[in-house]
Amino acid sequence: MPEAMAKVANATSIPVATGERLCSKYEFSRVLQCGAAAILQPNLGRAGGILEGKKIAAIAEPYYAQIAPHLYCGPVVAAANIHLAASIPNFLILESIQKMDGFHAALLTKPLCWEDGHIIPPTTPGLGIELDMDVVSQNPWDGSRLHLEMGQHPFDPGRDDPFAGG
Repeated sequence: MPEAMAKVANATSIPVATGERLCSKYEFSRVLQCGAAAILQPNLGRAGGILEGKKIAAIAEPYYAQIAPHLYCGPVVAAANIHLAASIPNFLILESIQKMDGFHAALLTKPLCWEDGHIIPPTTPGLGIELDMDVVSQNPWDGSRLHLEMGQHPFDPGRDDPFAGG
């Protein structure tokens, strides 16, 4: 409900951020038109990839809104986010899972590069990363559900602790 979010955004000096679950430039446009957020967080895996992310950034620019790409998975979307960040004028900050080290680094033949707290965009072709297929094949997904599925009992403020979230 961007209209309701706009009421919050207008009542605070703290910039409101949103977008990790939005799926199209049309949804982001509505958020901006309502004045609901100053920071957009597109998840490129959900919002249509790098080109669609660039369109969202372009729509945000005349609203003086900034882009902070959302990252909830691993190094492939991280690499896409890095390329988006390096190619838009209204980039704010890059979300990461720690320094994309540990298992996330092991998934790549060459880990993402960091210098002084900044990630360095890869310069090799494509996304600039290559998956280590031995590591990938040794760690198959064996679950039956996605982590973003709706729970059987969504949050109910009348029933649940007000800070339970969900």
